[in-house]
Amino acid sequence: MAKTKKEKELVDLKPKTEKVTEPQLQKIQGIVNRINNFQMNIGQLEARKHQILHMMSTTNDELAVLQEELKGEYGTDDINIMDGTINYPKEDGEADKKD
Repeated sequence: MAKTKKEKELVDLKPKTEKVTEPQLQKIQGIVNRINNFQMNIGQLEARKHQILHMMSTTNDELAVLQEELKGEYGTDDINIMDGTINYPKEDGEADKKD
């Protein structure tokens, strides 16, 4: 049996809700606040990371300057950092000697 035009055009007389419930709103706000806090924390971590990378670059520059000083003084910058032993390059034709 075919539906009539009137049956197809039923109107919902129940008014639509305009707002979510207070508990739902609080839950949404809580989740959004947590996301915002996470994003803020990530930003702070990235800023700190940038600072640390800059400090590391500066320290690497300091090491390069010291290596040049060591090369000038000892002819090499190959130093054992555990005990300070200078590892001189082996000269051609000379056997490795230990004193």
